[in-house]
Amino acid sequence: MTQPDLGAIETEAQLTDALTAPYPEDVEFAKRLDGDVMILGAAGKMGPSLAGRILRASDRADVDRTVYAVSRFSDSETREVLDSHGAETIAADLLSEESLAALPDCKNVIYMVGTKFGTGGREPQTWAINAYLPGDIARRFENSRIVAFSTGNVYPPVLVESGGPTEDDETGPVGEYAQSCLGRERVFQYFSEENDTPVCLFRLNYAVEARYGVLTDIAKWVRDGDPVPLDMGYVNVVWQGDANSVCFRSLEFADSPAKPLNVTGPEILSVRDIAERFADRFDTDVRFDGEEHETALLSDASRCHERYGEPKVSVDEVVDLVASWVEADRPMMDKPTKFHVRSGEF
Repeated sequence: MTQPDLGAIETEAQLTDALTAPYPEDVEFAKRLDGDVMILGAAGKMGPSLAGRILRASDRADVDRTVYAVSRFSDSETREVLDSHGAETIAADLLSEESLAALPDCKNVIYMVGTKFGTGGREPQTWAINAYLPGDIARRFENSRIVAFSTGNVYPPVLVESGGPTEDDETGPVGEYAQSCLGRERVFQYFSEENDTPVCLFRLNYAVEARYGVLTDIAKWVRDGDPVPLDMGYVNVVWQGDANSVCFRSLEFADSPAKPLNVTGPEILSVRDIAERFADRFDTDVRFDGEEHETALLSDASRCHERYGEPKVSVDEVVDLVASWVEADRPMMDKPTKFHVRSGEF
């Protein structure tokens, strides 16, 4: 499969198929990757489709590979989805030393654990999960390759005209959530050098699909007649299927010392322009709240695009999918991104 036909998607099953269908590059990587894959924190927004893509790529590559999907699984439905993909699900509290020790050894680990929303007033827990736990993970899997999910929030807002920071630019997280994410990176960096563990710091912002994401947030505001906030007037986004593909293949990018990788689309999108596109589609007026700032939270993902190619799915295709999905009032994840928040308090 070269790229999915988003225009044909009308159901969650079709959406899942598009998100998990591997690209030829995924299949080729599955052939040369040695070992099984473990996804820690697999029950989040991206984990199930990532597991599905790795399993489908491995199947097409005729490789017998186990994909372990580890989570607390407070939501049994997500576990059932992962089981249906063929993942071997393991319920575990990673903050428990006993649970962590009981996990099987695995050559390839994708670490997706983190906490962001509702962290105000729970800062100690935020730091424990985002910055303390990575040390336990790094020690437990010191002989593995690790892709550790991070975020573009480790960068400060920058001038829009700058094009966004590269991996070589200084970090400058705003707020305790973002600071704790930089803490996560620093801990993985330390153990990467200490134990010669290959690590990729996967700085993602923002993955989008039909049921959630920046574009879905904007579309729902426009449809419902709510004002569209312009505090963060410019954004980067990337189709979640493309992010899944890069995540899987970035196991090969992992190195010691740990290497950061910005992962997003090549365009800087105007929130105002996107909202007006949805308004035209819905044949309604759009209201705005505030004005654009000259700075925004952005990333320059040129390094990613040079290595893995630009995203196969365009922003226009995703906008059209989101518009039809929201207009038809199809199922949502009800997980707003709060991308417009500038204070760092989510």
